[in-house]
Amino acid sequence: MRIYPAKPDKVYFYATCLVDMFDPEAGLDAITLLEQQGIEVIFIEKQTCCGQPAYSSGYDQEAKQVALSQMALFEEDWPVIVLSGSCGGTMHHHYRRLFKADDNHTEVNAFCDRVFEFTEFLVNVCRVKLTDQGEATSVVMHTSCAARREMNVHVTAAQLLKQLDNVELREQAYESECCGFGGTFAVRHPNISQAMVEDKTRHLSETQAEELVSADWGCLLNINGALEYQGKPMRGRHLASFLLERTGGK
Repeated sequence: MRIYPAKPDKVYFYATCLVDMFDPEAGLDAITLLEQQGIEVIFIEKQTCCGQPAYSSGYDQEAKQVALSQMALFEEDWPVIVLSGSCGGTMHHHYRRLFKADDNHTEVNAFCDRVFEFTEFLVNVCRVKLTDQGEATSVVMHTSCAARREMNVHVTAAQLLKQLDNVELREQAYESECCGFGGTFAVRHPNISQAMVEDKTRHLSETQAEELVSADWGCLLNINGALEYQGKPMRGRHLASFLLERTGGK
């Protein structure tokens, strides 16, 4: 069981490649939410990929090179807040496995201990209390496989949504099932991936929720692309943007 520290004065912010490329506004919204908690947010511009694609494809040496380059950027002993459960899982769990036989494993473990997924940090470290300022609406949430099974942050994401008095959180059928993205899985097994995302979009649409949110942009890219192809009006956005809008901070 993870032991959470007291709320710090400063944190590093790890935006992830997909947020940087496809939805930088979500990164800015997440930073604003952290700053509202009285925390100074440090963004290192040289940050790139966490190494997950290489690691999940079996290229351990290449993944280690990427991991070393990223860990070297965050020199101070401040928490590293990651805007994705899958990237968070790689940095918090899989970096340990990559370096477990290396001489620097102690330093790597210390870094991994500093990594927190965004919603996990808001709930368990900041102990945030949200005040809903929006009109009544309904929302359905998708959680990535890594966020759910490696970081257990589907719980904290739901806790944040349940703090919003005017938001009804609806549950989709087969909620824990993968959307079919899986990074390189969608490239290597496109037909299986397509069948999986068709199931996912059907279950999301059947909730008739007005909003779709997720804390992982990889899943959102896959789901939104499928929804657009199917001609359905529903589109998902990052949870950070939804939370900031609902609490009047945008």
